[in-house]
Amino acid sequence: MSEATDDPIELWINSLSEEEVLELEKRGSSRCCEVRKSSIHGSGVFASCDIEDGELLFEYIGQRIDKEDSDARAWSQIDRAKESGEASVLIFTLNDEVDIDGRIPWNLARYINHCCEPNAQAWIEDVDLPDGSEEERIYIYATKAIAKGSEIGFNYGFDLENWSDHPCLCGKPTCVGYIAGEEYWDELKEKIATNHS
Repeated sequence: MSEATDDPIELWINSLSEEEVLELEKRGSSRCCEVRKSSIHGSGVFASCDIEDGELLFEYIGQRIDKEDSDARAWSQIDRAKESGEASVLIFTLNDEVDIDGRIPWNLARYINHCCEPNAQAWIEDVDLPDGSEEERIYIYATKAIAKGSEIGFNYGFDLENWSDHPCLCGKPTCVGYIAGEEYWDELKEKIATNHS
């Protein structure tokens, strides 16, 4: 018998029908990517075949949650990460009202590490559903040709709130030392210089 849980993502997973699970497995899978040990951090996503520039890699899937729930879950994930050393927060901003909690087993995209020289990018797209409505979804695309065996990375686009809590380990020549969106790099460099003087 399994243990009872109060983790909202586990409760959601347990509420899914077999059909919903199969749909999520399909949406979160990739014909050309696999998870392996990464020199950047823990596990990473690697090309299992050559990938063309612009090719769809997979969708970032998970439970759709409102901002209040997202904030509470994010702090809970940060606390858990401090204890375990696992990835911090697997919540992806979808729009002004909704985020996606990607802590589900079928979400291959949750293993993509941040990289200051990314070879992939996330795009939010509207998808037509069978009932005639639309839904926004997050897709990860290659932004350049990726050779088989290469690690796939994208820029997480973090702002500078708590920047010093997020060191970057990508090791690329242009690495700024911390996980931040490229639009924040100049300001980040100033903060680093101020902290070291």
